Amino acid sequence: MLNFLHDRVLDLVSVIRDVIPVAVVVIFFQLGILRRPIPNTKAIVVGFLAVIAGLYFFLIGLETAVFPIGESMAHRFSLPGNKIWALLFAFLMGYTTTIAEPALLAVARKAEELTAGGLKNFALRNAVATGVAIGLTMGVWRIFSGRPLWLYILAGYVITLILTYFAPRQIIPLAYDSGGVTTSTIMVPLVTALGLGLATNIPGRNPLIDGFGLIAFASVFPIISVLSYSIIIEIKKKNLRLRR
Repeated sequence: MLNFLHDRVLDLVSVIRDVIPVAVVVIFFQLGILRRPIPNTKAIVVGFLAVIAGLYFFLIGLETAVFPIGESMAHRFSLPGNKIWALLFAFLMGYTTTIAEPALLAVARKAEELTAGGLKNFALRNAVATGVAIGLTMGVWRIFSGRPLWLYILAGYVITLILTYFAPRQIIPLAYDSGGVTTSTIMVPLVTALGLGLATNIPGRNPLIDGFGLIAFASVFPIISVLSYSIIIEIKKKNLRLRR
């Protein structure tokens, strides 16, 4: 019990230590560079305290729930005969956590607004989520197979470059940004725990070499899926114009 309380106090100290530099930078630029008073000081103080509390409880949740669940599932998935379930879990986890990602939802809504409905909110989110799901599935398959990570990532970027050449210019920046908004606060810890757990429990795998790298799959493949989606839409538009 004492060890548990000691660890929790250390977590709180760590969170405060991480948040203070952010507060210092914001206050310095507000007062020293912009030379403006801090508006609604009370609300800002309450906001920073809420950030500290949120991060603190988030860390506790990771340590007491998310990481243990991920490690337990990884241990069972590494057993003979459970490979198909591991791949299915990676696919479904990648899709469901991404489709509900708030950052992706905000980007998709803004994209639909700027394109006057030409790029649908759900269609973009579905394309990104599908890319993440496929990427994580391939990442888990790589751990089972033991093949080098760089081969998959290199192939992914080569495909990305090829698709970039053919994709509509206005979609390319959005596609590349899609790879950065997919790593959600729930998916990343679970994926990390899954990758390390599989690499630890599968004979011949090294946790450092084979366990990490799943997040890279979740970043590259959404770019591929969005670029592919935009190319397909562009081809459909051209065919429709030709029919008319």
